[in-house]
Amino acid sequence: MKKLRIGIFGTGRRGPDIARNFLLLDCDVVAICDFNKERRERAASWLGNCVVQYEDFASFIEHDMDTVIIANYFHEHAPYVIECFKRGIHVYCECISNGTMAEGVELVRAHEKSSSIFMLAENYPHMIFNREMKRVCSGGTLGKILYAEGEYNHPANPMDISFKKAYNYFEKHWRNFNPRAYYITHSLAPIMAATGATPKRVTCMAVFAPTEGDVPVTSYVGDRAAIVTTQNDDGSVFRVTGCAAFGAHHNAYRICGTKGQIEILRGMDGKIMLRYNAWEKPEGAEEVTCYMPSWNDRDEELIKTSGHGGGDYLACRMFTDCIKEGRQPEHPFDLHSAINMSSVAILSHRSMLEGGVPYDIPDFRNEEDRVKYENDRLSPYYGTDGTEPTLPCCSHTDFKPTEKQVQLYREALGIQ
Repeated sequence: MKKLRIGIFGTGRRGPDIARNFLLLDCDVVAICDFNKERRERAASWLGNCVVQYEDFASFIEHDMDTVIIANYFHEHAPYVIECFKRGIHVYCECISNGTMAEGVELVRAHEKSSSIFMLAENYPHMIFNREMKRVCSGGTLGKILYAEGEYNHPANPMDISFKKAYNYFEKHWRNFNPRAYYITHSLAPIMAATGATPKRVTCMAVFAPTEGDVPVTSYVGDRAAIVTTQNDDGSVFRVTGCAAFGAHHNAYRICGTKGQIEILRGMDGKIMLRYNAWEKPEGAEEVTCYMPSWNDRDEELIKTSGHGGGDYLACRMFTDCIKEGRQPEHPFDLHSAINMSSVAILSHRSMLEGGVPYDIPDFRNEEDRVKYENDRLSPYYGTDGTEPTLPCCSHTDFKPTEKQVQLYREALGIQ
């Protein structure tokens, strides 16, 4: 098979980081696109200056390539994914897949007419501890899975100016309006992958505790966490946090069955605790075992060089395997799973705004569900085109940073 020719749309941190893993998989990065010249040229220097640079997507998409990494702003992926579908170009899409419910409908309709392979570029299920949790769940020793937790907890130092310059470098940047429930795939996808379950109903409550004091922040989200609960297609229940900012930084997952449970020990560098009821433990097993999982993978040395605990490389390898074999990826990386997770994000935020009212998660394989949401374009974000938000981004809908905080942010970033 000839080398895959890959283009990158969006040359902030994630696009080039992902591309490095495709280079390890013997793919060629042939084109990059970003309206920001400085980011484009920096990415070109990382990837090799022979890569062709484009300023606009319309020109970029005409380049001769097999696959596009969609890594533009978090909430604006769908229109560009659809343009790839129209041309039969494969798509490796940063999460989430769609920023509105209507875009989810449009993605499905476009994909049904396309030969493109779509994969959600979600890396956390591939981390060593999450792979181990899936292996144990698949072995069946936990019994019927009843409950799982996923926490992606990522507090940030409000005085970290370098982070702001890299990640939310203007006042209307999506991160400054990002509801706590929306950035959900790092907490939800690992337990979906391990259990095989798909959310069907969602409810959500928020924890409001805005950043205080004279610090350089411009976030319009005063919530520290959105506590999301889902009822799933197999009868199980999930509790996930989206992107939280409480306590200390951690990624934590727990899965409980009728016979036992497995979880990551917080603050223990990925150490696993596997526990069984004494009367139901497998023959030869201990009632409680704490251990560091092993990769047991042919590419272990390459995995260890990759970002996000090896997840970046493994996710890229999964995608290239799908292309080589001419198949769509498995749950939860396929398009319908991606839209399901996006729907959980969008509708859990609405649940939170309404005091925890439950929402059913649509299945856009069904025309009835498509019709219900095909014109639903509510969004908490500003668009790159200047479109204003049509939905509050915080549980306290009138919350905003103080004038002093905004002034300090502008001064720190050199904004006039």
